[in-house]
Amino acid sequence: MGTAATAPNVGVPAERFFRASLLLLIFTSLCTLALTGKLDPFTAVLAPAAVIYKAARWWRGRPNELPNNRATWLVIAYLAFFPLDMFILSRVLVQNSANPPLYAALMAAVHFLIFVMLVRLYSAATDRDAIFLTMLAFAGILASAVLTVDTTFLICFFAFLIFGVATFTGMELRRAAKGALTLTVPAGQIERERQLNRALGYASLSVALGAILIGGTLFFFFPRVSAGYLGRTSFNPALMTGFTDDVELGQIGEIKKDSTIVMRVQTGKPVGYPRLRWRGIALANFDGKRWTSSDARRDVLSPNSDGWVYVGDGMPRGDARSPGLLYTVYMEPIASDAIFVPGKAVSLRGNFNGEAGNRSPLRTYLYKDSTESIYNPFHNYTAVRYAGFSRLPWLDVLKLRAAGTDYPDDIKETYLQLPVLDPRIAPLAEQMTARKTNPYDKAAAMEIYLRSKYGYTLNLKGKPGDDPLAHFLFETRAGHCEYFASSMTVMLRTLGIPAREVNGFLPGEYNDLGGDYVVRASDAHSWVEVFFPGNGWVTFDPTPDGPENVSGLLSRLGQYLDWLSLTWNEWVISYDFAHQVVLAQNLKTSSRNWSDSLRAWFEKKQQQARSRMKDWEFRHSSLRYLLPVALVFFLVVLRADMIPELVRRLKVYAQMRVGRSSHTNPQLAARLYSELLHVLNKRGISRLETQTPLEFAAAVGDARVAPAVREFIDIYSQARFGEAPCNAVRLRELMSQVRHAFRSRR
Repeated sequence: MGTAATAPNVGVPAERFFRASLLLLIFTSLCTLALTGKLDPFTAVLAPAAVIYKAARWWRGRPNELPNNRATWLVIAYLAFFPLDMFILSRVLVQNSANPPLYAALMAAVHFLIFVMLVRLYSAATDRDAIFLTMLAFAGILASAVLTVDTTFLICFFAFLIFGVATFTGMELRRAAKGALTLTVPAGQIERERQLNRALGYASLSVALGAILIGGTLFFFFPRVSAGYLGRTSFNPALMTGFTDDVELGQIGEIKKDSTIVMRVQTGKPVGYPRLRWRGIALANFDGKRWTSSDARRDVLSPNSDGWVYVGDGMPRGDARSPGLLYTVYMEPIASDAIFVPGKAVSLRGNFNGEAGNRSPLRTYLYKDSTESIYNPFHNYTAVRYAGFSRLPWLDVLKLRAAGTDYPDDIKETYLQLPVLDPRIAPLAEQMTARKTNPYDKAAAMEIYLRSKYGYTLNLKGKPGDDPLAHFLFETRAGHCEYFASSMTVMLRTLGIPAREVNGFLPGEYNDLGGDYVVRASDAHSWVEVFFPGNGWVTFDPTPDGPENVSGLLSRLGQYLDWLSLTWNEWVISYDFAHQVVLAQNLKTSSRNWSDSLRAWFEKKQQQARSRMKDWEFRHSSLRYLLPVALVFFLVVLRADMIPELVRRLKVYAQMRVGRSSHTNPQLAARLYSELLHVLNKRGISRLETQTPLEFAAAVGDARVAPAVREFIDIYSQARFGEAPCNAVRLRELMSQVRHAFRSRR
């Protein structure tokens, strides 16, 4: 850093530019680490603030805060603190992660990196220290790439690349300048230093943008390979819980207070299906407080040769009332192995095992239980991308009313199970359905009753005690989704109607920019599935609608960010050979379409031009003889070499009438001198090769042009060889005098 103990030295070219670039480089690296969301709040705030404080002190010309020997001892002392950080402090921060030991070691290493970076920043005194700081900043960017794949990293990396180019450009310029004889810059040339800084800034920006463009092109066209050994490791410290094989009443209510994005479901357009849900886990057994799964046995579903896992038959293909839905899900890491699907899932395909590459779907498999719930057996808690095809079942009310009550024994055994209930619950179910004669009408009446007579709230009042359902139904009469779903399921079972609770997500917010549904943790939901003989399980949702979100500018901005994140996940994080094939096909199709469109547009314009020419010729028949005359005139112009002369004169005219700064340009004087020689040569006055400009001026014997020629060449010689200002206005006047003198002699 050269003169770190003194005020910024303007004697070395680009000193301020270099220091500012280095500070911004370090600041960007630390901000990238902080924006991953994985650092503790203390470190995330303190580290960037320390860089800002150092920048303020440097701007005021303050000396270094730490000597080199003291900085070295501080780093050595931190090595003794490192095990405490890794085994205690960082371990506490990441105890909810999927792999606490590995994540704690990584976070301790990141803390050590930040500490060394700040200590070196406050003690840097040489260019070697500056190089070491750039290496530490780059290490911070690498650590951020391990901790996150979010779009904020892309923005920060672009900024880091710009400041990195600027830093090394300024460093090289300073290194070369130190070999000069004089390092001091006169006070009158500080403006040149500023111009140099601006030029370096533009150059750094251009180089960085060029690197981004070339790197992006290579990224999309180079062959894709599988991810490395870290590709299947999740460093997410906080996995969303709640969707497990057992759910306690009130658990989903806590999740619904979280606005974290859980998944994005790309459908291309809004799905016009009123009962659209992202189905997760169906639960059958209820002990009064907790729902659990009834089936521990799960069937293994392997993929076909095309990579698709067929998980069910769905609805008949000929049923136009049950349309198919093709979708793609980008699911963030959550503490569940459930696979979320809409309607009746037919087939799925994705990187469920956490591997990248186009062959990974062939090395995966899924589980499916008797409740038609689908599970990912790999339990890797990583982000999962999968495509699927489902049928959206049509609600045939007449058929459901005629279904009857002839339930299979296994259905009655599993889905009519009840714990000891409050004695008021069964009579309440009878009261809700007193006038209904078939199971479907009873279920529909109970659904309407709960939606209209009870309120929705996330803030439950009072203590539910040992019987939360009775507390909800007879005391608070308000709750959130799993209270409504549990109450309806239990009351239907008291009436002898098989039912089960299902956990999943509401559709979420549709983003028309990306053609996807943005599903957040607050969209977590529970509903009811009721069994009808000959029809299977039918969805009912007794939960009233919650308060709607108010849309506005911030909501629209959030949609743009979600679209950017979706595009980033699809075409960068999940980019593989299959994406390359799709990209190549799209480019081929687009180029063909553009070519056809351009050819059609050209033919249309050509036809219009012909029609206009014919119409003009018909209306101006007397002018048709002008074409031969114009052709003859054009040939004469070519034969007389008039076009090059006209072009030359236009160039001279343009150069003589540019901005004021050109009046002192010696190149302009040389151009005008050449024009004068050309004019004189056409009149028989030629300069010999052995004559200097002044000798030629003295040899001009024509009294009408000699004074003007001598003055012209005198101004030219002083501008060309004596570094005097070039008076272009006077030269233009003298040139006009010479031309006028020759014309007046004719």
